[in-house]
Amino acid sequence: MSKTPIWKSIALSLTSDITEGRYQTGDRLPTEAQLAATHGVNRHTVRRALSDMAEQDLVHARRGAGVFVAARPTDYPIGKRVRYHKNISASGRIPGKKILALTSRIADEAEAKALGLEPGDPVHVYDGLSLADGQPIALFQSVFPAKQFPDMPHALTETQSVTKALRSCGIADYARVSTRLTARAATATQALHLQLTEGAPVLFSVGINADPDGNPIEYGRTVFAGERVTLTLNED
Repeated sequence: MSKTPIWKSIALSLTSDITEGRYQTGDRLPTEAQLAATHGVNRHTVRRALSDMAEQDLVHARRGAGVFVAARPTDYPIGKRVRYHKNISASGRIPGKKILALTSRIADEAEAKALGLEPGDPVHVYDGLSLADGQPIALFQSVFPAKQFPDMPHALTETQSVTKALRSCGIADYARVSTRLTARAATATQALHLQLTEGAPVLFSVGINADPDGNPIEYGRTVFAGERVTLTLNED
């Protein structure tokens, strides 16, 4: 079993410090020499960690001044009423969505089971990127039963909002009935979309949303950029 590189451990430790508020946006981080002494490594190792964080847009260097915190990871509540635009706005960021693909096909086994469909039933699939202040923080795929929502692709194209699209299709409200989270390493494709390095930590979420009567209406898979998002549990 391979060990985490020392430079990566330092990057994760500094990212945790930023996430937990020890360093605020605009704060200067300790110098390379100070960080090297703290972690018992040479300055080259520290420099590699800071370079990785810069690639994730977490820090930026100012010539002759040091390395500064660019932005804190975005808090993203996970609960019964998951609403992307509301969550991101509440964190003080500007929410955005980018459609990557809207397709229709036959449901796979996991999708059919989650949505209570019969084998061979069609689904509409919405692949996209979630943005905060213009920076990608999540790569997602939402799957909807096509027979129940024949106009979903058009509604999503018009609104780029699942909540608004569902409302236009007759679903005034919905709630999360299950969420499963696992930690993974970004694949090459995920890293490309999320502007990460391949192998960077990501959080993989699988969730099911249901209408007020408890009928499943959306099956979602989401890959969150681990260094840009802090997932929090919300009972509401």
